This record gives sequence, structure tokens and C-alpha cells, in this order.
Amino acid sequence: YVKTVKLWRCSNISAPRRAPPALSTVMLVGDSGVGKTCLLVRFKDAAFLAGSFISTVGIDFRNKVLDIDGVKVKLQIWDTAGQERFRSVTHAYYRDAHALLLLYDVTNKSSFENIRAWLTEIHEYAQQDVVLMLLGNKADATHDRVVKREDGEKLAKEFGVPFMETSARTGLNVELAFTAVAKELKHRSVKDPSEKFKLQEYVNKEMRSSGCCRS
Repeated sequence: YVKTVKLWRCSNISAPRRAPPALSTVMLVGDSGVGKTCLLVRFKDAAFLAGSFISTVGIDFRNKVLDIDGVKVKLQIWDTAGQERFRSVTHAYYRDAHALLLLYDVTNKSSFENIRAWLTEIHEYAQQDVVLMLLGNKADATHDRVVKREDGEKLAKEFGVPFMETSARTGLNVELAFTAVAKELKHRSVKDPSEKFKLQEYVNKEMRSSGCCRS
């Protein structure tokens, strides 16, 4: 079945000037099997879905609140089906997404090759100013890797989007990916010219400081 997501917008309720949107929507997209559900579960519950499980049908979602520099940022994270037959369903949700995490599997060459097609869809259906990040997932599977990290970096640079590799199994960069997106959403909502934040610079700095810029 397809789970219908309703977002309640309280436009008539005044909020503090520095508050971010009441609910920021982050959408996980990419081919089926790249690990979108596992990434979400790792982030939300700090757990890993080992073994086989049923692929996402349509749309599922979970909420999590992050403390970003003293500001509460509530994320509603949409886990989407990657199968072609559900693509028309996910298209309908692109417009409401504030941020998109686009995943490929470093052990699956076709999932990486399909990133261009996903980017075409995103540019067609998503908001022009949507926050976008490319993630090469399953970076822990070193023996099965077929997509080099440098290939992901090159593609991300071509399209001008931030990039990092992640692992839902080990937790590599999972928290960082969502935190970076939340920081960007919070920065945009504040609209304070004295606050300067660049997503890719933040990602690079955090990966260097944690020593996880190499898989």
C-alpha cells in the first residue's frame, strides 16, 4: 500500500524570527537496494537492518529533532521506493521536499550510472532551491566495491553538489549527512547575513576532523 503523508502548515501562527520551518522534509531517493531504508534506520534508531527485508512500497517516513547550534530543527525524513513502478508516486512528493539525499551503492555500478537520470528527475520535479547531497552508500563493503570514491567526487563536482560516502552498517558519515543538511536548512531560515555557512565546506571540514574522508 502507499502511505499518504500530510503536512500541516500553520501559516497564521506567528513564530520567532530565528526559528526554522516547523517541519523540514528530507527525501531519500535512489535506485532500489542502495540502502535508503537502512540509512534512515541507522540515523533514527542507531541500528542496522541486517539480513533481508521488504523493499519500501511508495513512501514511508520518520521524524527526528536535531539541536543545531541551539536551535531545534525537526526533520521529517521520507523513505521512497526506488523501483520504476513507484516512480510516479515519488514524483508527487518532490515539490514538498526541502532537501534530497540522493544515494547510490558503491558495490552496484548501475546504481551509480543511474544517478544522472535521478538528477534529471530532481531538476524536473523538485524545487529549484532544494538542498541536494550525493551519497555513495555501503562504503564498508571494501571487497565488493566497484565505484571508486573519486568517481563519486567527480560526478558531484560536475553537478555542483556536496558529496560524501556513507555506511548504514557502520554508521560512517550517516549522522554527518543529516546534520549537514539540517544546518543548511537552519541557515536558510535564519536569513542573517552575518551568519555564513557553506554546506560543502562544512562537510569537508567535518570529514577531515574525524578522519573519515577516506574509506
